[in-house]
Amino acid sequence: MHPHIHAQRTPDKAAVIMASSGAVVTYRELDARSNQVAQLFRARGLRPGDRVAFLVENHPRLFELCWGAQRSGIVFICLSTRLNVADAAYIVNDSGAKMLVTTHAQAGIAAALADQTPALLGRLMLDGTVRGYEAYETALAACPATRIEDEVTGGDMLYSSGTTGRPKGVFAPPSSPDINDPTTLTTLCQRLYGFDAGTRYLSPAPLYHAAPLRYNLTVQALGGTSVVMEHFDAEQFLRLVQQHRITHTQLVPTMFSRMLKLPEAQRLAYDLSSLRVAIHAAAPCPVQVKEAMIDWWGPVIWEYYAGTEGNGVTVVSTQEWLQRKGTVGRAMVGKLRICGPDGELMPPGEAGTIYFAEGRAFTYHNDEAKTAESRHPQHPDWSTIGDVGYVDEEGYLYLTDRKANMIISGGVNIYPQEAENLLMTHPKVMDVAVIGVPNEDFGEEVKAVVQPADMAQAGPELAEELIAFCRANLSSIKCPRTVDFEAELPRLPTGKLLKRLLRDRYWAGHGNKLV
Repeated sequence: MHPHIHAQRTPDKAAVIMASSGAVVTYRELDARSNQVAQLFRARGLRPGDRVAFLVENHPRLFELCWGAQRSGIVFICLSTRLNVADAAYIVNDSGAKMLVTTHAQAGIAAALADQTPALLGRLMLDGTVRGYEAYETALAACPATRIEDEVTGGDMLYSSGTTGRPKGVFAPPSSPDINDPTTLTTLCQRLYGFDAGTRYLSPAPLYHAAPLRYNLTVQALGGTSVVMEHFDAEQFLRLVQQHRITHTQLVPTMFSRMLKLPEAQRLAYDLSSLRVAIHAAAPCPVQVKEAMIDWWGPVIWEYYAGTEGNGVTVVSTQEWLQRKGTVGRAMVGKLRICGPDGELMPPGEAGTIYFAEGRAFTYHNDEAKTAESRHPQHPDWSTIGDVGYVDEEGYLYLTDRKANMIISGGVNIYPQEAENLLMTHPKVMDVAVIGVPNEDFGEEVKAVVQPADMAQAGPELAEELIAFCRANLSSIKCPRTVDFEAELPRLPTGKLLKRLLRDRYWAGHGNKLV
């Protein structure tokens, strides 16, 4: 259950392969370098429980940093490489990080951070240096590749993507001090998806996000091989499945949509028969998109619902989903509780706030109020990440939307996910966000912001066509009254839509309560 075991058994096996560059990290190299990282942390005075920050793109040496932290009791924070300087400085300072490790590819933001993170005790840079940073390679070379004497489990403290405001650090202490003990995710991946030493896992998303990072570490804990894409490209993904005989992967719904909109000749040109499991999560998947993927790939698609907080997990297989289209599955970690506005339990079929009982405990770093807000008013061991949904009689969960996305128009609560899911199936739509915008009479009205497949088609005629399409399939209250067009929507690589940025444009000067 740890790379050091696989370094002894299969030292020359690839732990990591970078998709575009072809760079390979063997288990021997991963183990030796992670030992050096642990030695480096100790040499610089870091002790179990201390924090370090990594500002690193999808890079072959990120994993040695993570495993070095894991085996030395260090809490590590992976920063998004898409952050501006102010947000990156906020996270470094808020987390209490004592060291920052970055790469020369991030030199611009890293140079600015040097002056805005005065509490850091050290700054290291891979692939070159700028003012204020030491060469990581030089610092590491001075450290032995032997195990430290006081190995103890460390783990991540990842910051939420900040879709509705400032990022929040999510921390849950490791379940065991023994670095060899499996995590809950490791056990789940073995039991449900068949992860083992033969796993060849294709990772198309940024590693600074929770699921891509944790699933790759799980693959390496079990001795498999991670094939990491530097950036997602729809056709390259298909090519890599064929080239590396990929057995497992994880995607987000926007990646499904991008692949489905490739010309048929491109889509069908690659041999995908090695795929045993294709997992998706992070954002709701329109039913029609998932149906199309199952028609194409077969019954290999699994879906789960969970958050960075890890307080609970639901899972659903292809076979189960086909019998209950739209579900995100039954609870595998924690127990589902659907609660009304006063905390009362809701009956099957009635929507409410989704809580998990008996799940993993977590806190929001430096935010006691936010932590308290995530707990049930009468049951402090029940926690929520703010999503809304319902369960059926058999305990299968269906998501409605996030509370923060709710539109209140004339006193009526409207969740925009249904309209978004429908519009995503229109052949002239590449991406869409449905939001509430100011309306003098009703407070808010429903608006669709659309990225068309062809920007040349954007205009009143297409707007009318899309509104009519919605009204033919949904009740009128859920349909957009107006449509605006954008060349690209502010969506994270994980698939999460930054609706806050869109709302800001429409609510400027209106005292936006939704941001």
